[in-house]
Amino acid sequence: MPFLVVSLALAGLALGTVPLAAAPRLALLLLLGAAGHWRARRLGARPLPALALLVIAPSLLLWALWRQPQPGPQDPVQRLQGQGGRELVLRGELSSDPRQRGDSGGCSVPLRTAGGRTELLLEPCPPLRQGWLVEAHGTLRRPASGPHPLLSGPAERLARRGIWSQLRLGASTDLKVLARPASPIADLRRRMAATLIKQGGERRGGILAALVLGSAVVPLPADVGASFRAAGLSHALAASGFHLSVLLGAVMALGRRLPRLPRCALALGAMLLFLLLAGPQPSVVRAVLMGGVAFAVLESGGRSRPLGVLLLSVLLMLLVQPWWMQDVGFQLSVAATAGLILTARPLETALAGRLPAWAAAGLAVPVAASLWTLPLQLHHFGIVPLYAVPANLLVAPLLSPLTLGAMAMALSAVLLPPLVPLLAWPLLPLSGLLLAITRAIAALPMAQWQLGRPLPVLVLLFGLSLLPWLLPGAGAWPRRLGAAGLALVLVLHLALLGGDALLLVHRWSGDLLVARHRGRGALVSGQADGLSCSDARKLAGGLGLERYDWITLLDPVAPDDPACWSAQTSLLVSSSDGQSSLQPGQRLESPGLSLAPLSGDSQALALGIGRHRWWLLPDPQSLEAWSHQGPAGGEPVAGVWLGFRPSRRQQQQLSAAAPRRVWLSGAAPGLPQGWSASGANGSLQGAAG
Repeated sequence: MPFLVVSLALAGLALGTVPLAAAPRLALLLLLGAAGHWRARRLGARPLPALALLVIAPSLLLWALWRQPQPGPQDPVQRLQGQGGRELVLRGELSSDPRQRGDSGGCSVPLRTAGGRTELLLEPCPPLRQGWLVEAHGTLRRPASGPHPLLSGPAERLARRGIWSQLRLGASTDLKVLARPASPIADLRRRMAATLIKQGGERRGGILAALVLGSAVVPLPADVGASFRAAGLSHALAASGFHLSVLLGAVMALGRRLPRLPRCALALGAMLLFLLLAGPQPSVVRAVLMGGVAFAVLESGGRSRPLGVLLLSVLLMLLVQPWWMQDVGFQLSVAATAGLILTARPLETALAGRLPAWAAAGLAVPVAASLWTLPLQLHHFGIVPLYAVPANLLVAPLLSPLTLGAMAMALSAVLLPPLVPLLAWPLLPLSGLLLAITRAIAALPMAQWQLGRPLPVLVLLFGLSLLPWLLPGAGAWPRRLGAAGLALVLVLHLALLGGDALLLVHRWSGDLLVARHRGRGALVSGQADGLSCSDARKLAGGLGLERYDWITLLDPVAPDDPACWSAQTSLLVSSSDGQSSLQPGQRLESPGLSLAPLSGDSQALALGIGRHRWWLLPDPQSLEAWSHQGPAGGEPVAGVWLGFRPSRRQQQQLSAAAPRRVWLSGAAPGLPQGWSASGANGSLQGAAG
């Protein structure tokens, strides 16, 4: 019965945080209530308590909705009118140290004001510290939303932190430091990280610092973070339950002969130290709560039930902040822990008959965690680290001594600095070995298997179909149904990826057109800047494209970073002087995808996607040049893309050609029937035909 109560409570909180319309949410709530009442009656509950269960899920759903993050009445964003910016002077306290933004030397830092929070955007980045009181003068704006679900923008990132605006400062003189109050906790973290990085360099020392403080506190070089992600080892550098278990294990080994009260004080001190160092991240709070509940149960003489402890810890966290459920790290942490609790031990038993005991135990843990987090990996990233299991097996012997040694180094940096070089002598080679193994695995072919992000309903079906194979004791019929569900998800996802489709993404002044045919893709980009290149790479990963067959850049300005574009394709074509790089008679072609010029004196292009043909007219000159020449060969046209807002005469001129669809980049109200606009910052997508 307690398990049912906790499950209903968690389900109610989940329904309150998932973005759903009112009707589906109400239907799911009714279904949940009926299932809970039926299960309670099956467990022998009396009618009145069974009816009382019907109140749990709706109550917590309303609690989650009420706790939904939103700006307060005095938040800086309330001083904005409409979508435009406003010159303002804000005073407040810096919530963290600045974090670098791109390669331009700029940075961002959250500012806590009297009525809310905003993010300061500074360029160049002055030396600032967490806790300082500052006065900032700049332009306050709402952060931009992502133009496509695969391209999250600052608005989505900041909303998860309760920030609804950004203040852009024009010069360093626009920021005045009013006071530099002491911030002992932040200074302690900064001193520990600086000591470890100074001792071992930004890579080896940074890894040691991240093992203590977490990668959210210690920014690592971009190449190091990318290697750990590609190898499926990013969890090793995120403060979580593993790091707390290492610390608690060492502390309890030292105090195992002590009486209960000092032993409890040692355990409590270790958990508070871990929380103090890593900060109140969702995964850290979950680990501390679960460790505390489990320790209390064991010390009281009872037998800890790991699944019950996990669910209770999660429920306590979400009662405080329901919207932590939307945190990706929190989701992955809970799923991995559930895998270790429910699947690792039965899997180890099953493997023990075929493998040595040490191999079975070592293999069961990463396999269980990987399988339980697989639906979330696909949902959020569309990418699967193919070598995550062997990678975890290889680095497992290194992580525990490295974590414990790094913690000892960090404490020595504060309490006994002369001891740091002695501890670094054995730890730095181990850190270098961990980095070398990670880089070697990340460099293997298909280290990141790009499957594309499935539809949410397919992810849900995939997770439900996987459960009978992960839970011990599931019968034959549930597993057969699960296998059928997995096959159905695979067929539907591959069918969606393999269709002929076109995607337009418009971000302010830049356009990206992704054409897809049977799992292949090609790209036409209106801009050659770094942001467009980064967006193109994210779109490829989310759409399941390993590389583009070819990329065409319409920007007359040379790319900021040609290597960024070249890394995504084997054939890169750029424009120059406003003319198409493809001259009459030339053609870009790969299986099912083609691009040819419509005229020799403009950038008008004909895009072929399977049997379908689109005209790409990025500017008025392209439309005029095409209209003077006329449709090539009188071929039927599936659609037309316009990179500009046409006049009424141009609309009539284009409508006479009778294309099935017309897509426009930007906002354009009052369009003819069959025409669609992306909006100032949005996207359009659909079948090519």
